[in-house]
Amino acid sequence: MKVIITGTSGGIGKAIAEKFLLCGHDVVGIDLRGAEISHERYTHFVADIAKDLLPDVDGADILINNAGVQNSGRDIDVNLKGSMRVTQKYAFHDGIKSVLFIASASARTGAEFPEYAASKGGLVSYMKNVALSLARYGATVNSVSPGGVYTSSNDRVVKDADKWKRIMEQTLLPKWAECEEIAEFAYFFTVVNKSMTAQDILIDNGEAAKSLFVW
Repeated sequence: MKVIITGTSGGIGKAIAEKFLLCGHDVVGIDLRGAEISHERYTHFVADIAKDLLPDVDGADILINNAGVQNSGRDIDVNLKGSMRVTQKYAFHDGIKSVLFIASASARTGAEFPEYAASKGGLVSYMKNVALSLARYGATVNSVSPGGVYTSSNDRVVKDADKWKRIMEQTLLPKWAECEEIAEFAYFFTVVNKSMTAQDILIDNGEAAKSLFVW
């Protein structure tokens, strides 16, 4: 199958692209930065999804909206409006099988930078709108909302012993997810899954479920 993935130059997006390539799919990556993947089945385009002309890529079976920024002053333009631009260009055709949005746990909790939380909350709402629109093609449309993930962008808290201790005290399973684990979820929801649609799945090691009971 042909898979379009945004934000493939690192972190979760790169891990997702590598998972699909490993499983024999053709992958098209779109990112602000150059390619970090070298593979005969991988094609890379450099573009800002919020403002640049998006490349012409026909016949995508799967679309994964992963590209995003945080506390940038452009969070809504990139995370929400950019993903909407990408989806409108590549997903609305009768060959589409699945669309996945990489949202965030903050879409549910609101517990991050205001514009970032708003952009991800809007993304989950937009996901449901797309699910309604693409149902006529038999396509599944879902989102995953990761909590903490081990990426270089989170080094400022992962490598700070005091901050990390405070974070782990609020996490039911005292760890974060690896990018490769999120990639496994992405593959399952877009390839294996045939019946779940319009759903947002929280992957946060139980951070939202943590509660303190004192008797």
